[in-house]
Amino acid sequence: MRASPGKLSVRILSALQSARPPLDLPNRWDIVVFPALFGVIFLLAWGSHQMAGPYSLGEPLHITLDPAALPEYALRTVLRMGAAMVFSLLFTLTYATLAAKNRRAEQVMVPLLDVLQSVPILGFLSITVMGFIHLFPGSLLGPEAAAIFAIFTSQAWNMAFSFYHSLRMIPKELYQVADVFQLSAWQRFWKLEVPFAMPNLLWNTMMSASGGWFFVVASEAISVAGHDILLPGVGSYIATAIQQQNLTAIGYAIGTMLLVVLVTDQLVFRPLVAWADRFKFEQVTAGEAPTSWVFTLLTRTRLLRKLLILPARIWEWSVRLFQHIPAKPFPRIRLRITRREARRLDRLWNWFLIVAAGLSIVVLARFVLSEAGYAEVGRVFLLGLATATRVLVLMVLASLIWVPVGVWIGLHPRLAQHLQPVALFLAAFPANLLFPLAVSLIVLHHLSPEIWLSPLMILGTQWYILFNVIAGASAIPADLREVAANLGLRRAALWRRLILPAIFPAFVTGGITASGGAWNASVVSEIASWGATTVSATGIGAYIAQQTASGDYPRVALGIAVMSLYVIAFNRLVWRRLYLYAEKRLTLG
Repeated sequence: MRASPGKLSVRILSALQSARPPLDLPNRWDIVVFPALFGVIFLLAWGSHQMAGPYSLGEPLHITLDPAALPEYALRTVLRMGAAMVFSLLFTLTYATLAAKNRRAEQVMVPLLDVLQSVPILGFLSITVMGFIHLFPGSLLGPEAAAIFAIFTSQAWNMAFSFYHSLRMIPKELYQVADVFQLSAWQRFWKLEVPFAMPNLLWNTMMSASGGWFFVVASEAISVAGHDILLPGVGSYIATAIQQQNLTAIGYAIGTMLLVVLVTDQLVFRPLVAWADRFKFEQVTAGEAPTSWVFTLLTRTRLLRKLLILPARIWEWSVRLFQHIPAKPFPRIRLRITRREARRLDRLWNWFLIVAAGLSIVVLARFVLSEAGYAEVGRVFLLGLATATRVLVLMVLASLIWVPVGVWIGLHPRLAQHLQPVALFLAAFPANLLFPLAVSLIVLHHLSPEIWLSPLMILGTQWYILFNVIAGASAIPADLREVAANLGLRRAALWRRLILPAIFPAFVTGGITASGGAWNASVVSEIASWGATTVSATGIGAYIAQQTASGDYPRVALGIAVMSLYVIAFNRLVWRRLYLYAEKRLTLG
């Protein structure tokens, strides 16, 4: 039967309309996203331009306590922390990967990471700030680079430890699947290893961002060569307010920090948590999943998704470009040697490391003994023992308090969304803001600084444990939880059989970084000042802070070296053994 002309014209018109490509007109979501995106780009460009202004060493940088200046100061601080976070991510993906995949590199890089995380931020600043100033003569970029590097040192070690441990805990079955699909090293890294480590890395990234806030005063208020450099930022604002005993200004700083943490949580971290939920290692989808209005908004835009096509194609091209890299990215040279000769090579390598460490110790000892005697070296070791006692007690208390809380939050994603900004703000709260309260209570009630300054140290300890436990609990596969429920595991049995074994690797990661964070926090917590009143506790942190303020670099090096020895010994004797136990007995495959 022949179709009527009317019906035929309708068919032709519908066919032409279906063949014509749809117009990519902006939708209502684009109207919201693009102005905000351009506003962010403008703020980044303006703030970056301000950070590159002219500057000469000794030139005073005025910091006003007018609250109207806080938006600019907050922008400058956020830019420094953002730049440090980018460098921290690059460092994590390269350093931790090499340490996890090459045994000989691991023997050097993991102990070196122990040393680096034990070096206080003041130690990094005292060594590097002049180098950065000479690198950018006549420009504010020198002090800015020094501040960014200091914030980097408060972020990178925690993230590197997290990524390293996650790579070591990947089940072997997943690598076998990658071999079956013939994934190259580049593909395996981005399709298996990074996704598997993403939940823990994301939570540790949030913790590292908060850690940057914790040390923001030390990184923005720099003392070098007898000159004080106060970079415009929230940290220098806080330092000036403490010096002038201005409680109102401290209140403004706290409010600004709270606002910045809330905005960062909504615009950055919460969308990342919602995105990273897809990388959980489970066979049964959990009932609750984290959500984010920003993530939903970005996925509903039309033009923005079109603009992302080019980066996606570049990414696909890079995967094709590196697809022929062998699956083992650090291949070993195959030599026909006996097992005895292999052991001999291992012994030679170990002797090389011992000799290199010995030479470094000799050079350091000559530098230190040029000013300090053997009696002072022994006294510094005793000061380190006093701080070690505080760190150990605080670690136990923090574990008893925050492990149950972290498990409770991690097993309830919707609850985690509400408590996440609160935890980020508390983790970002600098100890310096509590100096007025601590000093006033100690002086007014004649309390012992040896005890009552210790709670300031816990601010740099507990959050590493909490965030890692949250990450470990949230990564427990839903199918394992269903099996535990079907088996009738309740309370003590559930904790003993499922929860504690599942979170133990993450707890060890948090414990390692928490102990390093506590040692770092001792430098700003064992000595507290409020105006002209200063109280101090006996410990190596107060010793380093006092010697840094006086510019005695040999004694600063002595304090840092002794602190590093304590941290390395504690990590080797306690945390390393716990980690090996977790790696052998508590992996998922």
